[in-house]
Amino acid sequence: MNPAKVNTFTVTESVKSALAVSLRGCDELIPQDEWERKLARSEATGTPLRIKLGLDPTAPDIHIGHTVVLNKMRQLQDLGHTVIFLIGDFTTMIGDPSGRNSTRPPLTREQIDANAQTYYRQASLVLDPARTEIRYNSEWCDPLGARGMIQLAAKYTVARMMERDDFSKRFKEGRSISIHEFLYPLMQGYDSVALKSDLELGGTDQKFNLLMGRHLQAEFGQEPQCILTMPLLEGLDGVEKMSKSKNNYIGISEEPNTMFAKVLSISDDLMWRWYTLLSFRSLDDIEALKREVAQGRNPKDAKVALAKEITARFHSAAAADAAEQDFVLRSKGGVPEHIPEMALSGAPMGIGALLKLAGLAASSGEGNRLIDGGGVRVDSAVVSDKSLKLAAGSYVLQVGKRKFARVTLS
Repeated sequence: MNPAKVNTFTVTESVKSALAVSLRGCDELIPQDEWERKLARSEATGTPLRIKLGLDPTAPDIHIGHTVVLNKMRQLQDLGHTVIFLIGDFTTMIGDPSGRNSTRPPLTREQIDANAQTYYRQASLVLDPARTEIRYNSEWCDPLGARGMIQLAAKYTVARMMERDDFSKRFKEGRSISIHEFLYPLMQGYDSVALKSDLELGGTDQKFNLLMGRHLQAEFGQEPQCILTMPLLEGLDGVEKMSKSKNNYIGISEEPNTMFAKVLSISDDLMWRWYTLLSFRSLDDIEALKREVAQGRNPKDAKVALAKEITARFHSAAAADAAEQDFVLRSKGGVPEHIPEMALSGAPMGIGALLKLAGLAASSGEGNRLIDGGGVRVDSAVVSDKSLKLAAGSYVLQVGKRKFARVTLS
C-alpha cells in the first residue's frame, strides 16, 4: 500500500512518529489532521514549524507542574522544530482570568521584571537554550496602542467572550468582571499572530485562549495554528493540581535531597502518571517497567528511578546519586553526612527552645507539638518528655525524617 498523501505531502513513518510524540500524554490536539498536514509539509520542505508556549511571570519560581508543557516543548524541539518561549510581560499586567472566580489584581512592572529574570533560566533546565527563541509580548503589544487595541477588540464579540466558563459563571453569580479581563484572551491570541505560530501549547485551563489565537490568525489572513493542551499535574497529594498555595508542589530550584524525597513520597498510582508527563523515557520503556512491577518487582524501584531522573534534570546525575544515598541513610535511621552545625549558649536548655534556636521548629510551642507527635529525636533517641533540658555538650537533633542539626550547647 502506498503511503497516504496529505495535500500532496507524504505522511511518512517519521511523520507518524512525530504525531505520536505530539500526542503523548496530551489532553487534546486540535485539529489533529491539520497538525499532521503541517508535520508532513515541514518534512517535505525542510522548514521547521513554529511552536509557541507563553508563560506569564506571576511568581518568582516555577514548579515541576509547569514543566509538563515544557517537556512537551522539548520533545518537539528534539524533532527539529523552532520553539518560542514567550514571556508574557505585557499580558501579566492585565492578569489572566482563566479558571478564576474573581478579578485577579495585575502585578506591577517591577514585580513582573523581577519574576521574568528567573523564568527563562529555569525553563532552560528543560529546553535547549541554543535552540530556543525567547520573546516578550510587550514587543508588539506596546506598539499596538489605543487605536490598534480597538481594532483588535472589534474582531471578537461579547457574546462569544461570555461563552467562556469562568466569565459566564461569574456573571450568573453576580461577581464582578472588569472590562480589561476581556482583553487578556485577545492579547494572548494576538501573540500567535505576531509570532506566526503553527502550534501553541498550554494547560487544559488555557483552551479558550489558545482557540482565540486560531480565530485571530484567520482574521489576519494567516494559516491558523493548531493547539495542544496538556493535563494539569496532580501534586504530591495525588488529588489537587500542583500548587504552591496548596503546599503539594516540588519547586525546580529545591535542594536535590528534598526533591528526591518528595518524588518518593507520591503514591504508586500517581507515579505512572508522572512518568508519562514528566519522564523523558520512551512509552515502551515505561510500559516495560510497569509490567515488571505487575509481575512482582518492587514499585519503589520504579519510583527511585523517576526521582533520580527528575533530580538529575534540575541538578546533576551526581546530585541525584547523592540524594539517593542520603535518603537510604535516613530511612535506616542514620545521620546524613552534611547537616547544619551550630554552637549555642544557655545550657541547660529546654528541648522546645533548642529546636527553635536550631531552626527545626518555628517556635518552642511547635517544638512541643512535634514532641507530642513522636517526631523529635536527640542522638537517635525519641524524645517523649517536653520538659527535657539538655546539659552542655554536642547533640544531633532530628525532626521527622529529613530535618537535622548538630548543636554544640555550652
